[in-house]
Amino acid sequence: MKLEEFDYYLPKELIAQYPVEPRDSSRMMVIDRSTGSISHRIFREIVEILDENYLMVFNNTKVLPARLYGRIGEGTKVEVLLVKKIERDLWECLTKPAKKFRLGKTITFNDNLHAIVKEIRKEGKRILRFYPEGLLERELERIGNIPLPPYIKRKPNEWDRERYQTIFAKVSGSIAAPTAGLHFTKRVIEGLRLKGIEMVEVTLHVGPGTFKPLKDGDVEKQEIDPEYFEIPETTGIKIGEAKKNGKKILAVGTTVVRTLESAFDEEGNLVKSSGFTNLFIYPGYKFKIVDTLLTNFHLPKSSLILLVAAFMGIELTMKAYEIAVKERYRFYSYGDCMLII
Repeated sequence: MKLEEFDYYLPKELIAQYPVEPRDSSRMMVIDRSTGSISHRIFREIVEILDENYLMVFNNTKVLPARLYGRIGEGTKVEVLLVKKIERDLWECLTKPAKKFRLGKTITFNDNLHAIVKEIRKEGKRILRFYPEGLLERELERIGNIPLPPYIKRKPNEWDRERYQTIFAKVSGSIAAPTAGLHFTKRVIEGLRLKGIEMVEVTLHVGPGTFKPLKDGDVEKQEIDPEYFEIPETTGIKIGEAKKNGKKILAVGTTVVRTLESAFDEEGNLVKSSGFTNLFIYPGYKFKIVDTLLTNFHLPKSSLILLVAAFMGIELTMKAYEIAVKERYRFYSYGDCMLII
């Protein structure tokens, strides 16, 4: 397979720059894999579509205000994106402009916080140690910025701090939201619970690999960056029981898909409750756990659209995206979604 097979034309005006309000008023394309039928709904109508035979799995990761602006020396303005915590006050970061972040350089963020470059890595990554000791997390809440994706062409505001989080967000560690979860409201959750639908949570911290473009050429030769996940014991038990009882596992987002498919075997047994996954799912992959998928519309030639194509077939995927463009759906993180049953 060539990556070019997963390209499509998207007018720039369909890339959502702001979310709709309320959250559950976004549009939802519903796709039946068995018949190929496609219908158009409003997200809150998911309560009408699902029944007690589903178990829903959410990602409870919380987005860090992980983008910092600072200076090197007297005038050079620089940008730091916290990517991965190595130990207290020591982080792997994406830096811009990277050539300015030479070994031993000091970056000043404000009167309280600074960092020193401890190691140089590839692709603009640097290991920074933050000083004074133990101050970083507090200062992040004061001066950190929500790291909106690069296709949102505006600066984040205070509203994004709440809106670019799911209502399940509780475990800090992501640099991007698990966007399929952004559509849920308390009233939708209450409606689903009234129908007898069980809900469980996992954690996967979204890293920069989510936005890292794949290289043109053979799909099978691609790789994606590892991301950390955790599955609580109760979640593992409930998923295993649901599979054995014939319930359908509905993954809310591609991050949940990768977590579950990395952690369970074909019989629904939890074999790994935490760790890093670099599972790259593309057409030909045989799904072990996930039966239904709720997901947003993804970038052309991305690992995420490949995962969707693996789940519902290449032809149906590209047809759905063509229809989404024609019907003026809103794309990407703050956009609309599709429910694949």
